This record gives sequence, C-alpha cells and structure tokens, in this order.
Amino acid sequence: MSADTGTLLLIALAAVAAIQVTYHLALFRRLAFHPPTPTDTRPDMPVSVVVCTRDEARNLSARLPQVLEQDYSAPHEVVVVNDNSVDDTTYILEDLQTRYRHLRPVDLKQEALHIPGKKFPLAVGLKTARHEVVLLTDADCSPASPQWVRRMQSAYTDGVEIVLGYGAYERRPGILNRLIRFETFHTALQYLSFALAGIPYMGVGRNLSYRRELFFRHKGFSAHHHIPGGDDDQFVNMAATPGNTAVMVHPEAFTRSEPKTRFRDWQRQKRRHFSTGRHYKPLHKALLGLYASAQLLFYPLLAASLALADLRVAAAIFGIRLLIQGVIYRKAMTRLGEADLWPWYPLLDIWQWAYYLIFIRAPWMAPRPGWK
Repeated sequence: MSADTGTLLLIALAAVAAIQVTYHLALFRRLAFHPPTPTDTRPDMPVSVVVCTRDEARNLSARLPQVLEQDYSAPHEVVVVNDNSVDDTTYILEDLQTRYRHLRPVDLKQEALHIPGKKFPLAVGLKTARHEVVLLTDADCSPASPQWVRRMQSAYTDGVEIVLGYGAYERRPGILNRLIRFETFHTALQYLSFALAGIPYMGVGRNLSYRRELFFRHKGFSAHHHIPGGDDDQFVNMAATPGNTAVMVHPEAFTRSEPKTRFRDWQRQKRRHFSTGRHYKPLHKALLGLYASAQLLFYPLLAASLALADLRVAAAIFGIRLLIQGVIYRKAMTRLGEADLWPWYPLLDIWQWAYYLIFIRAPWMAPRPGWK
C-alpha cells in the first residue's frame, strides 16, 4: 500500500470525523447543555389529551388510569378514539368512564377508505376535542409522573404552537432493550437538538402537543393522508417553524412505553417509521442524510486506516471523536433519563453504524398499511 493511499485514507477519515464532531458541537450540545426547565407560575390552560387505540385492551387497562389521574387543576379531558377494536376495549373504556368523568370515548365502527394507519381516528379525536391545546400519546404509553400534562402545557409561551416531548421506552433486562432505548435516545437527540437550533423537523406521537387551530390551518393530514405513517413526524415536518416550536425535556414530562421483545417486531416498527423520512423537507433530508452518511463511512474508513495507514494518527482521530461524543452523550443521556446507557456508548455507537446499514433501504420500501 502506497503512502499516498494511506494519506488519502487518513484525510477521508478526518473529514468524516469532522462532520460528526460538528454535528455534536453545533447541534447536539444544545440538548446536552439545555438549562433546567424553570418553575412556571402561569395558570394552567385547558388541555385535551387524545389517545387512539385499536385492540389494546390490556394496555388501556394498565396504563390509561395514569393518564386519567394527572394532577391538573384546569379543565381537561381524555379523548380515547376506539378504532374498530374487536377485543374488550369497549368494555374497558365503559368501566373506566364510571370512575373518571373526564374520560370521553369515541367509537369508530367503519374503516376509513384510502387513509391507512391512525390518521383518520386521530383526526376524529382532534375534531372531538373541546380544548385548543391537545396533548397526544399512545395507548401503550404511561406518563412518567402525575405532572405530565402540567409540564407539557407549560411550554406554551407566546407564539408557540407545537411542543415536542420525549417518549422513552421502559428499562428491561437484555441487549435488545439497550439497543431499542439507545436508538430512541439517539433519535430524540437529533429532533430535540435540531428544534433547539431552530430547525424543527419531527416529533413522536408518544409525547407531542400542538394547537388544534394549527392542525386545521394545515388541513389536517390531507397533504399526506395516503402515507400509512407520519401522523406525528410528517405533520410536524410540515407545520413546524423556528418560531412556533418548543421542547419540553423535564423528567416529569416524559412518557414511557413497553418496548418490543423480539428483534423482528422492532425492525418492522422502525421500517415503518423510516418510510416517512423521504417526504421531509429538502433541508431536513440533506442534514439527516449527511449525518447518517458520515456514520456509515466512519467505521469502514477507521478499519482501513488502522490497517493501511499511520496507526497513531488514525487512533488519535478516533480518540478525539470518541471523547467529544462521550461528553455530549453523557450530558444528554442524563438529561433524558438514560444515564445507564452511557458506559455502553462506544459499543452502541458501533451498533448505530449497523443500524443505519440494516435500514439503509427502508425509506424506499413500501410500509404495511396497519397501525403498528
């Protein structure tokens, strides 16, 4: 191997590492070093929590009471849209309604033609909601605290129409759980940091709030109703601006969901989520594509440089990148309640490379039309 080839490898490795370091220092540090959320003294606003469900009686029975038992003094309601369930969902909701008067079930008895996924039931829930501020979550989610509604609505200052929250997955034993939680953290690191930098591009329906007027101003999901996914990220990508979007990362404002227990099920879920990314705005696709490309190129270039170029220089580039990444990850993981993942971050970063490789074709694959 010639010296020129070794030099070119090191230059390419340094360039790719520089791209990744730039993302960490220019963007991801915004979440990592985001100041603590101040105690808010403004009065609570009326809020409608909207949950869509299909055949999730077990989740509703176990988790919906935590949504219904929020410590919130202002008028609020929980609208649950039962989308053609054939299990015991109806009976569970009827029983809960006898104990919680602010629960408002909405039963859908017919499928919406040509509108796959949960966009139609969610639109029905938003039209049914009585209050201007709506807070979305899923039937398999639990608020992290009784202050969830209060914390999320407190981000509505003048001009804010969208509030992005963090939807975590519960900590369980096993490697798959760490992989799922790291991917969830890494996704949140991106969309929350981009929003803090004035480039909001997505949110997650497990923990997302916006104003009904914004939804109707953009004609709901009409611009992308044919896409099975995107009821959360695609709508935010369309409607969010630097001035109308806020983030809420107080630990009491998180939600937690039950993670998948089989890799195949999780892979199917992620492929569906990836399918909406190709519909993002060009700037967002370019920034996310550059970041993913740098991640895909880094480890092959590192391996080639360690084998064929100056070992010390390649190791130094890797060490500097790892150090900067480690500092940002430690702060951001602590911020999002995922600090137990930090000791594993060097291995999880290699997993992130494999993750991009596994799902490299996903944005161009047709997703299944079902909910999950």
